[in-house]
Amino acid sequence: MAEGAVVVDEQRAGRAAAGDPRVSELRDAVSRLRRALASHPAPLPDRDAAEEELAALDAMACAGRPELSRLRRSLLLVAGAVGSVSALSPALTAVHRAVDNFAPPPDDVPSPREGT
Repeated sequence: MAEGAVVVDEQRAGRAAAGDPRVSELRDAVSRLRRALASHPAPLPDRDAAEEELAALDAMACAGRPELSRLRRSLLLVAGAVGSVSALSPALTAVHRAVDNFAPPPDDVPSPREGT
């Protein structure tokens, strides 16, 4: 594939991602958590891991439609790294909600009473 074609494909993916409100919400939530983590004064042993996974979440969002399993894996790693820090909890919760937006809607399963 020619170099120009790769650039065009990347630009198309970026435009597609920019039009999806879930992507915008995820990027905003990741950005807020990154800022909160950067300003948190206490030393965190897994800070580097959390920052790397937040960067990965942002990159997945920028690349287009992210895979839910990869998003959840990154979220789990971030939560493991910062989950016990109560000051970061609201920002982490926002990232969690933004990741959950990529889950498919639950199937409407009729209750046993409806089937009778």
